[in-house]
Amino acid sequence: MRGRDIKKEIKKDEWAIVLDFLSHGHHAMERAQPMAQVLGETYFSLLEVIVRDDLTLKIGERVYIGDGKRDAIKYIRGRLEFDKLTVASKEELQDIVSDLVKKKPERFLEFYNNAGQITTRFHQLELLPGIGKRHLWALIDERKVKPFESFVDLKKRVPLLPDPEKMVVKRIMDELLDKDKYRIFVPRFEKQDRAYQR
Repeated sequence: MRGRDIKKEIKKDEWAIVLDFLSHGHHAMERAQPMAQVLGETYFSLLEVIVRDDLTLKIGERVYIGDGKRDAIKYIRGRLEFDKLTVASKEELQDIVSDLVKKKPERFLEFYNNAGQITTRFHQLELLPGIGKRHLWALIDERKVKPFESFVDLKKRVPLLPDPEKMVVKRIMDELLDKDKYRIFVPRFEKQDRAYQR
């Protein structure tokens, strides 16, 4: 029973965005085959996937990596640490993260609207780069009046705040680089986590 409970907690992306495509894979692979490095749309999982032989993927292309029938992806080779990304993947990463934040702003606005205390002296909102105590209290006071409806609404109501969308992108990048023990948007996966190796 306990094993089943643990399995439920594993967060897996259904869709991913291609960061880089290598038609013959890389030197660490046992045999040459098409491979891509991708970023999960929801949990920002960095993954290496094996692509079907007759396909070429474009950078920025959206591919299905869920448990159902996959058209482009043969299988998921495993998770990647940031330092295992190709130069091209590293160059694309921030722009692709930024696009994903733009496409689903409601998810990140929910964080601004509902974030709470981590400890008695530290609030989740302070994990966002650029938020000090003054910004924190301005955000909390404003969201009591009514929830923020868009990044534009948030910026208008808390005018001294740095760009709220860019702060989220920066935070996601910091979490992908494992710069902080706290996580908001990118779940922490143990080295031995095999959820994606299938």
